[in-house]
Formats: sequence, C-alpha cells, structure tokens
Amino acid sequence: MVPKITPKYAFKCLSYTAVFNTVIAIFLTVINYGGGLFSNFVFSQCIGLSICSCTLLLHRLIRNDRPIFQLFVAIGGIASGAAFGIMLALLLSGIDISIYFAEYGVIRSIFLGLIFGSVIIYFFISRERLSESKTLLQEERIKRLFSEKKFVETELRLLQAQIEPHFLFNTLSNVLSLLDTDPARGKSMLQDLTQYLRMSLSRTREKVTTIGQEIEMIQAYINIFKVRMGDRLHYKIDIPDNIKDLSFPPMMIQPLVENAIKHGLEPKIEGGEISIEVDMPEDILRVKISDTGLGFKGESGLGVGLSNIRERLQSLYDDNARLTLKENLPSGLKAIIEVPLVTN
Repeated sequence: MVPKITPKYAFKCLSYTAVFNTVIAIFLTVINYGGGLFSNFVFSQCIGLSICSCTLLLHRLIRNDRPIFQLFVAIGGIASGAAFGIMLALLLSGIDISIYFAEYGVIRSIFLGLIFGSVIIYFFISRERLSESKTLLQEERIKRLFSEKKFVETELRLLQAQIEPHFLFNTLSNVLSLLDTDPARGKSMLQDLTQYLRMSLSRTREKVTTIGQEIEMIQAYINIFKVRMGDRLHYKIDIPDNIKDLSFPPMMIQPLVENAIKHGLEPKIEGGEISIEVDMPEDILRVKISDTGLGFKGESGLGVGLSNIRERLQSLYDDNARLTLKENLPSGLKAIIEVPLVTN
C-alpha cells in the first residue's frame, strides 16, 4: 500500500532516517571506515537524508501499488539519493571529488549508497506493512463493533415488538370477562398467558434455544387466541421428537404466528387454521408456518416482525439462513424459516 505523503509523515521519516544515519556513522567509525566520526557523520546524514527525500518524492509522484512501480521507486530513490548525497557531502566537507573517488573508488561509493538505501527502504516497507496491519485491525474492530451494535439494537427492537400492549390488554380483559362467565376457560387462558410471558421473556435473553422450547411457547401463545376466537381458530403442530433438542434462535416463530392470526385468520369471518411444521432436510432446520386466512397482501402490512427476523438471521448466520413468504393455495400465506443445522 502506497503511503500518503503528508508533511507530518515526511518529517517523521526524515527524523527516523537521521537517527539511523547517526548509528551508521558511529558504526563506520568503529570499523575504521572513512575519515573519522565527523566526516562519517556528514556523509551519513547527506546520503541518508537525500535517499529518504528522493524516495518520498518518488512515492508522491508515482502512486501505484504494483510491485514493478515500487521496485522503480526503491532503485530510483537509492540511485538518485546516493549520488546527490555524496556530492552534497563532498561540498560541505570541502573534499575535491577527484580526490574522493581516487581514495575510496566507485565500488566503495556504491557500497555505501547500498547500505543507506537498504536501511531506508527497509524502514519504508516496515512502516507501510505496520500501517496496513493497523488499518486492517481497525477495520475489523469497527466491523465487529458495528455487528454487535446491530445485533443489540435488533434484539431490543425485537423485545419491544414481541410483547405487544394490545395483546396483553385484550388477553387480560378476556380473562376478567371469562372469570365471571366461564371460570374454567378464564383460568386456562390465564395459565397459558403466564406460561407464554415467562417463556418469551426468558427467550429474549438468550441467543439460541431449542426448537422444542420455541414450539412449546408458541403452543401457549396460540391457545390464548384459541380461547378468544373459539371455533374460528384451529391449529396443528407437527414436530418430530428426534429434532426437538436442536438449536434454534429464540423469538423467530412468534412474530410469524402473530401475523398469521392477526392479519390472516382473525379478520376472516369464518376464521381458519394455522399449521406449524418442522422438518430437517439434509443439514437445514426448516420451520413452515401456514394459515388459511385472507392471503398475501404484501410485506408492508405485516409490521416490523419480518424485518426483525431477517436482520437477526443475517446477524446470526450471515447469508446461510433465510425467511421466505409464499401463497398458501387455495388461501392464506406460508412463511418458511431455514437455518443451518447446529447440534447441541
């Protein structure tokens, strides 16, 4: 990744290079190379800073991530920087160019340029890789935080949407009425309501339950409507015993059952039937909720439940789960949830 050459970035690079130059000057003096510490320091700073400056300039002019262009930047920065740096050092030191090359030769000059160039290019590559790694880590962290935030917000909206005030008020009103006219049915309805509330509240605090537990809660939910609607509501549930302990996200089925009753069966004069079927084709756990109500009228009329379900499926399974709506011929609507099979 080509770095963005800003004044701040360039100043940092030149500062680090100056430190490297000083270390190299001391090292060359220790091994008795050059004309002493002062001379080595002047040459080190001139050559190193020139190579760094030329490399920065080429990076700014040639912004391309392709390896061939990066190789050109490295070679060009070393060659031009070393040549300019040596000339500048000779000028500052007052050394005649012919005397310099006669004493040190072209090979030593090239060797000196390669030393500085290698150190500076390694510095550039290390900083670029470190910067790229930090960027990737930051992007992953942001992505993770966004996913967690989205999941929490979805869970909150789901919790707010599940226990609908009208449902509670209507149910409690029916219970009070039945306690005067039909105490047995009122008591049964109150027991179903208590069971449903207890189970639904506990499910919203969990990411995964079992499909058997979800169906048990849904049965209590439907029984409440069964008391309210009487013979206008019929239901059947088909779930094999061998898959009741399979994992399943909580509070996924209830909004679909609520939509089936509220928008399909309850407005229909003669009522109808709701059917829940759970099966396991290959490695997929599939739940079908079918009703014989008024039929498909578009998703816009089905409330926020559908969008909540799709958001939660995406959050939990990415693109490996789905919610599908179909017409249930000859009348009604069929909703199908498919999630990857996860064994406990």
